[in-house]
Parts: sequence; C-alpha cells; structure tokens
Amino acid sequence: MIKKTAQFDHILLFVVVALMGVGLVMVYSASSITSLAQMSDSLYYFKRQLLWVIVGLAAMLLTSGIPYNKLEKIAVPLLGIAIVLLIIVLIPGVARDIGGAKRWIRFGSIGFQPSEFAKICFVLYMAHSISVRQKVIKNFLHGMLPDLFVTALVFVLIYKEPNLSTATLIGGTYFAMYFLGSGSLINLGALAGCGVVLVTSLIFQAGYRMKRFWAFIDPWENAKTSGYHIIQSLVAIGSGGIWGLGLGQSRQKFFILPERHTDFIFAITCEELGLIGGVAVLILFFILIWRGLYIASRAPNTFGFLTAAGITTVIGLQVIVNIGVVLSLMPTTGVTLPFISYGGSSTLFLAIGIGILLNISRYGSQDNLYENSRSIPFSSQFRDPKPAK
Repeated sequence: MIKKTAQFDHILLFVVVALMGVGLVMVYSASSITSLAQMSDSLYYFKRQLLWVIVGLAAMLLTSGIPYNKLEKIAVPLLGIAIVLLIIVLIPGVARDIGGAKRWIRFGSIGFQPSEFAKICFVLYMAHSISVRQKVIKNFLHGMLPDLFVTALVFVLIYKEPNLSTATLIGGTYFAMYFLGSGSLINLGALAGCGVVLVTSLIFQAGYRMKRFWAFIDPWENAKTSGYHIIQSLVAIGSGGIWGLGLGQSRQKFFILPERHTDFIFAITCEELGLIGGVAVLILFFILIWRGLYIASRAPNTFGFLTAAGITTVIGLQVIVNIGVVLSLMPTTGVTLPFISYGGSSTLFLAIGIGILLNISRYGSQDNLYENSRSIPFSSQFRDPKPAK
C-alpha cells in the first residue's frame, strides 16, 4: 500500500498559479480591442478566461486530493470515454465549425474540446499499459503493438477534426512514455522514422498545410497571405526590444497580428514586456518541467513515474511547438501556450493534469525512490547520486 510521505510540491503550485496570472493579464491586454469591437465589451475574453482559471484551480486542488493510484483503476474507461467523445465531434451537425475545423462540442455558451480531455486520458492509459507490460515491453508484438494501435486510433480521430498538430503531440507523448518505460531502442528508431514519413506525407496532402510549410521556408514570398502570421509575429517580437513597449501598449493587437490572444499570445507578450518578459515566461515553464521530472523521479511506482513524466511531456511539447511557431522555428500550427493562451478546455484539463502531478508529489520521498528503484524504469537518470540516510 502506497502511503503519503510528503506535502505537495509548493514550487510547482506557485509556478502554475504565476503562469495563470500572467495569462490573465496578457489575455486581457491582447484581446481588449478585439473584445470591444466584436462584443462591445473590452473584458469579454478576459472574464471568460478568468472563469476558466477559477474552475481550473478548483479542479486542480480537487484532483490533487485524489490518490493517483486510484486513477489507474479507471484509466481504461476514461480513455474509452475520450474516444467516444472524439468520435462524436466528427458527427456532422454535432461539432461547431470554426475556421474549417470541427473540434468543439457546444453546451449553450460553453465550448468543450474533446482532444484536450483525450490528452490526459491518453497519458493515464499509457502509464497503466506500459507499467503492466514491463516484462514484455521490449517485444514489439506484445509490448509495443497493442499500445501503438491505441495511439494510432487516437491520432486518426484527432487528425480527422482536422488537427494534425495535436495528433502529432499524441504521437510524441507515446514516443516519450515508451522510451521512459524502458522500451526497445530499435522499436523506437523504427517508430520515429515511420512517424516522420507519416507526418510529412500528411502535410503535403493538404493545400493549406503545404502553404504553411513553404511560408515557413520563405515567409516573404507570400507576405500578405500564408506568410502573414509569421512576419507579423516577428515584427511584434522585434518591436518589443529588450524592455518592451509597455503593458497594454501593443500595436499588433489592433487587428494586425491574427490569433493574438490564443496561439500567438507570446508574440504580444514579447512586444509589450520585451525580451525580459519573454525570458521570464520561459523560465517559469522551465521550472514547471523541471518540477514535473523531479516528481516523476521520486514516484513510488512505475505508474506514478510514467504518469508524471507523461503529463510533463504533454506540457513541454506544447510549449516547444507554440514558442517554435511564434519564433518562426517551426511551420505555423494551432497549438496554444499552456496556461497563457485564451482557451477554456486547455486551461481546465492541463490544470487537472497539474493536480495529478501534485498528488504524485505527496507520495514521493528519497526512501520510496530507492526502495522501488528496480520497479521504476529509466528513472535513474533523474536521481541523486546517493540515497538520503
């Protein structure tokens, strides 16, 4: 029986609350002009985001009090529910069509994005599945293929929305969790090669994805169309300089930079708060990822280790992709910046993921770490050189 050995990780809690606070400020600043023009209320998006942050914090604190080992017992049905919701969102007439994508189920004025729920359910399922397959994890037929089938199913359902970026994040999360679960490096190499070929082929199957890819290569070739997002994002960042134009003083938010309070909110952050503000946000994310890996390394069993590592991977990959797009290091794609961008589903379910991390942290200790070292795969790289006496 797993017993609590410590308080929850206060550093992680502080960092997440700080990111949510920064997010609220930047959502208001980036969306105020849009809100006033579209809704006759400069606080419209801010108030909705504030509501989701409050709900997210409540859900995070609630989840942090649920013993994480109980989640393993419901990991399979949770993923089943997520898959059903992903199927429902594809039924004509059910999902709300926004920009040609059907990703949201509406309940009155509230939108729900099943793919965000699926991320957390997927991590819980894979943590359970990989942990129970440890004896055969290096075997492709028995250790990898069953989970690969589930990953492919979730990937295809999310891709059909269409949402290739989130689908690719699902694939990347499985890759990381299988690796951390002591999976075969040969299998991982083959999976990586097939994944690159698959994603590349999917990019070139859709005209708008091809335009984004060529815009990434040379945004100035089509500066007023496919390259517009990237160019205006870089203009916003460059305009901020080191110290920024000042909070609320963005010029790009005046209907120049698209998706200014969602996918490209980091560009507005850099424009108003400068290099200093942008680096400060990145440091907060670095601390979050560090604490997530630290919590994983101290987890008392394999399920806890993989769950903590999986949730941290989801957040880390989103940060990398979003920042990469904003800085023109990756082709433009629709991935929000965790806890900063406007978005209720993302804020809520990532907060729930943090709640699970906080709960796992309450069971971690040096004694647990070394007593269970043989049952926690690949965690030795995160450990201290000597156990505490």
